[in-house]
Amino acid sequence: MGIICPDFDPVPAAENTARTRADTAAAIAAETAFDVLIAGGGPAGSTIATLLARKGWRVCLCEKDAFPRFHIGESLLPMGMPILERLGVLEAVEAIGVIKRGADFPAANERGYNVFHFARSLNPTWPHALQVRRDQFDAVLLDNARRAGVAVQIGGRVQPDAFDLDGVRAQVRFADGRVEAIRARYLVDATGRDTLMGDQLKLKQKNKKHQSAALFAHFRGAVRRPGDDAGNISIYRFPNGWVWLIPLPDDLMSVGAVCYPEYLKQRTTRGTEFLLDTLRSIPDVWSRLEAAEIVGNHHATGNYSYTLSAVAGPRWISVGDASAFVDPIFSSGVFLAMNSAELGAELVDQVLREPSREPALQKHYWRTLQHGIKTFSWFIERFTSPAMRHLFANPRNIWRLEEGLISMLAGDVFRDGGVRKRLLLFKVIYYLHALAMWKEQWPHLRFLKRQTKVAFLGGTTSQDHV
Repeated sequence: MGIICPDFDPVPAAENTARTRADTAAAIAAETAFDVLIAGGGPAGSTIATLLARKGWRVCLCEKDAFPRFHIGESLLPMGMPILERLGVLEAVEAIGVIKRGADFPAANERGYNVFHFARSLNPTWPHALQVRRDQFDAVLLDNARRAGVAVQIGGRVQPDAFDLDGVRAQVRFADGRVEAIRARYLVDATGRDTLMGDQLKLKQKNKKHQSAALFAHFRGAVRRPGDDAGNISIYRFPNGWVWLIPLPDDLMSVGAVCYPEYLKQRTTRGTEFLLDTLRSIPDVWSRLEAAEIVGNHHATGNYSYTLSAVAGPRWISVGDASAFVDPIFSSGVFLAMNSAELGAELVDQVLREPSREPALQKHYWRTLQHGIKTFSWFIERFTSPAMRHLFANPRNIWRLEEGLISMLAGDVFRDGGVRKRLLLFKVIYYLHALAMWKEQWPHLRFLKRQTKVAFLGGTTSQDHV
């Protein structure tokens, strides 16, 4: 996989030709200068903006959507809590969140499920995480960026015009037709699944091993787990995918069904009824939802997993979902986004001070991100397999393997501390189980291969245009 992108001109030649000299001169004359221009105000964009502003750089952040706005990705991980603390927003996020002490998966025991408590991880850094509404969470992070001195532009889409030795020249286009010209020494793509640079440079590569789409909504009145486990995320498998239940404040429950494309093509009813029919087909799920009601935020989205062939180039990098997106089974999205933003802030700061180090710093940045993404992806791609179902339903802590697995669920995928060798041993055990269960595994693998050839085109979110 490549790291550094070649030189480019994102604007098509015909468009360059059509632009008049007068327009170009006017744009250059009106340019506002910054050290860093950040496209996107989600967790990754707000985090890197705050950190760079604290380092003394002039930062402009442009977010296309008006806040507050709904977004999926409501379940945080323990390894993300120290980042919130470093940003100075931990107390504010705790005030709008539900404590998440672990994740539970179905099991044939008296409770019907196993709970993997984060406090039992191999090297516990934080004993819990939080469940949050993203409209509130993202607003907290963006307001924090403003307080750090970031110039925040709402409602504008960034369009890079050209890169040169001095940085990037870009236009910010607003819905009312207004256009602002910005000159910056560095561009950060934090546009999430819109993948600004990935689309313009045709760097986006769908995961050939994984194809799915999600239907989701907010419910009120769903049954929660008892006691201290009331805030835990619950994950259920069913023949055509998996389901999440995420407890939120105000008696809300985020419920989503991640489904294989063949199953989604069977839809004969409108989206809400199809989601309810899917949930009714899973008795353990429906027993928690039959007295609840949908109260909003019902959407569908596809184009689920992808990476970029290059996440950085001369005077730009991508952070968060703009660099890669993996299936949200393990709630890794927000943590990966904010972690990449911290790494990205260090990179940009050092490059602005020592431009000659840019290629080496970018290469190290991508190698670090890639390690975490690959760790999650290996488990995600096998999560619905018979062998993985068996291992999650029958956890054993021999050689502290279960603690290593919980560490991965907590997001501890970038440092070592014994986690890596235990995950490696877990993989060996998985392959041995898969071999022993080959009569069940083989049909499942053929089924998954068939899904990769089927596309889902029914998304309703702004990211489903690709």
